[in-house]
Amino acid sequence: MVLARGKKNNFMYWANFLHIYQPPTQTPEMLLKVTNESYRKIFTGLLANPTAKLTLNINGVLTEMFANNGCEDVISQIRTLLERGQLELTASAKFHPLLPKLPETQIIRQIELNNETNRKYFGRLYQPKGFFPPEMGYDERVGKIVQKLGYKWIIIDELASPIPLDPTKTYVDSSGMHYFFRERGASFKILSAQLGTAQSLIRELADRLDKNEYMLTAMDGETFGHHRLGLEQLLLEIYQSPQIPTVFISELLELFPNTITVLPRASTWALMPRDILKNTPFSRWDDPSNQIHQKQWELTNLVLELVEREGPEEQKLVDFALHSDQYWWASAKPWWSLEMIERGAYELLTAIKSFKLATDNDRGLAWSLYIDIITMGFDWQRSGKVASLSKEEDEEINTRMTEDRPFLSQEDFKQMIDTMEKQMLTAAQDREYSRAELFRKRIEQLQTEMDKAPVDRKNEIRVNQ
Repeated sequence: MVLARGKKNNFMYWANFLHIYQPPTQTPEMLLKVTNESYRKIFTGLLANPTAKLTLNINGVLTEMFANNGCEDVISQIRTLLERGQLELTASAKFHPLLPKLPETQIIRQIELNNETNRKYFGRLYQPKGFFPPEMGYDERVGKIVQKLGYKWIIIDELASPIPLDPTKTYVDSSGMHYFFRERGASFKILSAQLGTAQSLIRELADRLDKNEYMLTAMDGETFGHHRLGLEQLLLEIYQSPQIPTVFISELLELFPNTITVLPRASTWALMPRDILKNTPFSRWDDPSNQIHQKQWELTNLVLELVEREGPEEQKLVDFALHSDQYWWASAKPWWSLEMIERGAYELLTAIKSFKLATDNDRGLAWSLYIDIITMGFDWQRSGKVASLSKEEDEEINTRMTEDRPFLSQEDFKQMIDTMEKQMLTAAQDREYSRAELFRKRIEQLQTEMDKAPVDRKNEIRVNQ
């Protein structure tokens, strides 16, 4: 497709962004599982569709994991897509830390490490214009650092914008840094599997398809095929729809040159309206009311303070230990994993133990914080606090899904079931019997929902209403 700067067209462009990442503590077995269920299928599907375009972030830690665990073919797939002009890569931070919580020196180091790794494997094909902050964790300080490093745009969440979004304009701050905001509604309807076919998405977007505007979605790549069985088929089916032409995020600057000046607020892609009201934009990772979070950050900040006096080998342990997962899994809203909490705290403790200039008091404090974190975790589980917090969050998510539920007919459900049945048979033939069983259960759920849906699209009602 030939793109003309500012040219008026009678169709909507789709700029899709996927983020793929695995924590540095991930086991080889789980890495291969996610790769087989998600990554390979997505890239194979894109290679089979030469018109498809995707903006992708792959953190350097995952690129290295591919290279070190027999997944070099995935690196080759990404390289081929780059060579064919179907993929653009963003910059990011190698070990996936929450950047607003780090000092500037550590932010720059993580970004440079990411560039070094991805250049090693993708060479001249790695030329990022845009930047993805892990977890879409953004504040004004991070934006200035990213701009200083030479990037042209940052992708962040829709709620980071203090004004309603106009899909015919692009956004820039007073210093010239461009911002692209993820559309929550469209992204959520795709990643939550509420839209089971490309045609149901097209109907959902009917009033936008003939307008000169763009839709920007951003999602975790693992959602497609790993977290949600069979959802990679929906993604690839949407890419095959001629009604929705695809472009890179960077191309939107040329297609939509008219800008609006904006100063984004601190945010993540898990930001909720209540977080804005409470001024707690990073609450899934740093909730002032979460005692485990406070102990985790006390330990993290101790590590960050002490490492400034240490050498490069000690710094490498800190790089590895700063990944955001440990704090996410301590939120219990609704995600909780005592194993991930302990592992993250232990990595930080191990880093301090390696510090040559750390005092006995430093090591004692680190040990005490580690014990506090683990003890609190067990107390939360035994007391039912985890279950209570998770239930509260689940209820809010379920309410949102019901309110946003799109219109689906029996025909839509039949198409979804047909796709699932084919995937179930493929899994069984490959002797992946547990996966085949998951498909069978999902098919049963869809059949139940189909019974409540309208027979055709002329009398559409909300399913499960």
